[in-house]
Amino acid sequence: MKKDRPTVLYDVPGPRARRRNLLWTLLFLVALAAVVWWVVVSLADKNQLEWAKWAPFFTDARVWETYLLPALKNTVIAAALAMVIALPLGALLGIFRLSDHRWLRGAAGTVVEFFRAIPVLILMLFANAAYSEFTDISPDIRPMYAVVTGLVLYNASVLAEVVRAGILSLPSGQTDAAKAIGMRKGQTMSYVLLPQAVTAMLPALVSQLVVIVKDTALGGAMLGFSELLASVRPMSANYGANTIACFTVVAVIFVVLNFALTTFASWLEGRLRRGKKSTGAVVGAGAVEELATPGEHMGPADGTK
Repeated sequence: MKKDRPTVLYDVPGPRARRRNLLWTLLFLVALAAVVWWVVVSLADKNQLEWAKWAPFFTDARVWETYLLPALKNTVIAAALAMVIALPLGALLGIFRLSDHRWLRGAAGTVVEFFRAIPVLILMLFANAAYSEFTDISPDIRPMYAVVTGLVLYNASVLAEVVRAGILSLPSGQTDAAKAIGMRKGQTMSYVLLPQAVTAMLPALVSQLVVIVKDTALGGAMLGFSELLASVRPMSANYGANTIACFTVVAVIFVVLNFALTTFASWLEGRLRRGKKSTGAVVGAGAVEELATPGEHMGPADGTK
């Protein structure tokens, strides 16, 4: 009989520990089944599981043409615009935070810490009020501008810390090697550090992109932005008060959308790791907070000597 070998990370559980783990697993499954049963029974008692409340999503194309697809389009547009703007802006702020120039490092740090400390909903509301007061943007499209602005300001600040953490996670030998072959500091950042840091940053980047998609719902709740969450109220009013069914369908759409995003990111990460040598470092969300204060780095990121 082959004996279990102890691993580097943990000791192999013994017979008592295995029985205890099995018992806790069974108890958890029983509790989960009880909760699911309670939810189903409660919905059935409230007549929320009647086919009439769910049928429109399967038999009536007008539900999708009038409500869900236009709302999904607005959600995707707002999230895509926020991603396209926040990613390069966050990368730039993150690089500036590693600059040797104190004034540049301080200015970038101030911007990052300020907008990262404000809830994204407040940023959306403030942007909506600013656009209403100081611009001639039509009220019909103003919520879209406000949602994108709030998402960009907040997420660019968070992504700046992700970029900084990814660069600082690289071994110092990378910079030393670049200096040894005569690379300037800007070249070291552009051609050595950033390409390697991208692979390490991908998990945290994808996590933040998923947050962007979900946070579009804040605009629907508070600003009247016609996104997926905002489509629930008119759908429920026109199709027999099927609020639970509407929320469930919208939640499933969000799950599918975010799952597609994470699946693509996982494929891209695997391709990047196969296509080039990597340090193997991976930056998670926790590492961003740990590196929230400036630390030592291997040269400025602003391209100057």
